[in-house]
Amino acid sequence: MDNQLQSKNNNLIGELCLYAGKIMLESGAETYRVEDTMVRIANSYGICNSESYVTPTAIIFSLDGEFKTGSKLKRINKRTTDLNKIAAVNHLSREISQGHISVEVAFQRLREIEATKSAYPYWLQVVAASIASACFVIMFQGTFKDFFPALLAGGVGYFCFLLIDRITKVRFFSEFVASFIIGVTAFYSVYKGFGVDADKIIIGSVMPLVPGVLITNAIRDLMAGHLIAGITKGMEAFLTAFAIGSGVAVIFFFL
Repeated sequence: MDNQLQSKNNNLIGELCLYAGKIMLESGAETYRVEDTMVRIANSYGICNSESYVTPTAIIFSLDGEFKTGSKLKRINKRTTDLNKIAAVNHLSREISQGHISVEVAFQRLREIEATKSAYPYWLQVVAASIASACFVIMFQGTFKDFFPALLAGGVGYFCFLLIDRITKVRFFSEFVASFIIGVTAFYSVYKGFGVDADKIIIGSVMPLVPGVLITNAIRDLMAGHLIAGITKGMEAFLTAFAIGSGVAVIFFFL
């Protein structure tokens, strides 16, 4: 009976580790950080021989020791960037390491973290993208006459990106359409005399779409020796860059 109880408890701990890893990976955390967090949580509950293997699309976790529960697999079907959730799970893992939280309470906290919506509403994201686009134009040595066209193009493009991504769930298509709309807005602004340099407006406006976090994580994973995860994220970043470039190239082709 004691062995069955211990095995059941270990199984619950394994599910907790997988749950924490799933939230972090879906929120854009590096694979090495996900693996380290899962192992630390297991160690905090007295399981010192756990093993984790993380890729961008799956998590494999194994609890080893006197009471073996076998390996567990968790598929990852969606990925985004939410640093708030990553920080929340990291903070929870530190509290677990200090022995302040039981397994049941940790599960409840993770459910609350997962249920938390984006820290910023869509309208605020669009406003931030607009301002960032306009500022990037100035940073790329554009004129202040291109500031407001970039403000408009960046905001409209990012709004379309959020809208289409929410409807289709195909990131390549949403990024392609958003960059296409940015190109149309930029050329129309120059045609009407509101802007001066369409190239600078386009370059500044597509910057909020550029996968900066993804590129950084890909390089960090490669440097840490996580070759599969690094190459996979690098290819994902390449597809995003290709989608952005293709959308803009269509405008140049027809004009």
